[in-house]
Amino acid sequence: MPAFVALLRGVNVGKAKRVSMPELRGLLSGMGYTGVATLLNSGNAVFRAPSGTPEKHAADIAAAISTRLKIEVPVVVKSAGELAAIVSRSPIKAEAEEHSRLLVAFVQDSKALSALAAIEPLVAPREQFVVGKHAAYLFCPAGILESKAWEARLGKAGKSATTRNWATVLKLQALANEPDD
Repeated sequence: MPAFVALLRGVNVGKAKRVSMPELRGLLSGMGYTGVATLLNSGNAVFRAPSGTPEKHAADIAAAISTRLKIEVPVVVKSAGELAAIVSRSPIKAEAEEHSRLLVAFVQDSKALSALAAIEPLVAPREQFVVGKHAAYLFCPAGILESKAWEARLGKAGKSATTRNWATVLKLQALANEPDD
């Protein structure tokens, strides 16, 4: 059965939009998804579904969160294959100790990636920023909190994107690649 990765934008940051991971797993299981697993406390889930597109799953999950949990949360869903392509096509390579400084911006509709180009003028000399076909990549060697480009992704240009660091992306890929029980 195909695996998918759901990425919730802006949950469990501060006191707003709190979603517990057991609650998220229960919600997804209640929707009929199987093999549901969450990663960290920041709205990352892997699940399996016999059919449906990533766009349909994203809309259904966002609607269920709104209805059942009473919060509005943008949701991006990628198939395991899409996630593998995003990982393999990363134009930026980071050593293992730098994985927390390489960020991937995910969008549901790849057309939204063009809006992220507005961040380019804010990229510092040592930083790297590339908008790819299916994701955008930002490497902040001085740390993400020091990056004006990272800060800008919270603005208008980044409203349709959700970001994860490379370490998290690789862990999600490993979960999505686990054998179907």
